[in-house]
Amino acid sequence: MNRPLAATGWIMLTTVVLVFALIPLDPFLSQRAQGLPDSIVTFNERITDFGTFGWMIYLSGAILAGAFVLHRAASQGPLRQKARTARDLAAYFLLTIGTASALVHTLKFFIGRARPVLFAELGAYSLTPFATSNLYESFPSGHSTAAGAFFGVFAMLLPRFRPLFLVLALTIGVSRVIVGAHYPSDVAAGLLLGLWTSVMVAFLFARYGRLFHLGPGGWPLVGQSHPTNKKPARKAAPESGEP
Repeated sequence: MNRPLAATGWIMLTTVVLVFALIPLDPFLSQRAQGLPDSIVTFNERITDFGTFGWMIYLSGAILAGAFVLHRAASQGPLRQKARTARDLAAYFLLTIGTASALVHTLKFFIGRARPVLFAELGAYSLTPFATSNLYESFPSGHSTAAGAFFGVFAMLLPRFRPLFLVLALTIGVSRVIVGAHYPSDVAAGLLLGLWTSVMVAFLFARYGRLFHLGPGGWPLVGQSHPTNKKPARKAAPESGEP
């Protein structure tokens, strides 16, 4: 099995297991989270909107445009190389965030899960597909998807700090439950959807030699590949008469 397909399979399996494990606990965990002390709720209200697609798309788009112009204007040399790297980085961010946004909003539209604010009226498992109201866009969590994609990009670029980035993504995801915007299963699905997108786009970039290359195990690694299969130089044949 090739590495992208295997990565997809494991992430999808993890998503399904987590979502189905959390669904029975959604009402209880949601109510407990919203009942936390006011200081905790207030803190989470302040950080939760970090996980919005808008500023991520605009910022990466602006950097991409600036890097593209600089790359075209710069002559050959270190400046042109730096502009190319900045362009590829911004493109990786933009494509990852844009793809994750399109996927999560499509799923929201087709699933139509009612948000926790409607719990007393409809319960935790009410589905209204094709609804056009934000009240029926609980699954998956958009903010969690954005956080998963954003920090997933950093996790792919800086693998030494992956635990930190995953904790930061989880922090934003948990805040969505505490502020009463989503159920835990919504957050789990969103985080893993964003993470999956960042991994798949990294595979795409590695295929074309941008930012990443495929390592010995077929996983995308940062940087250009360094071929190690060069044939050794052939030894010159001895001239006639030499021993």
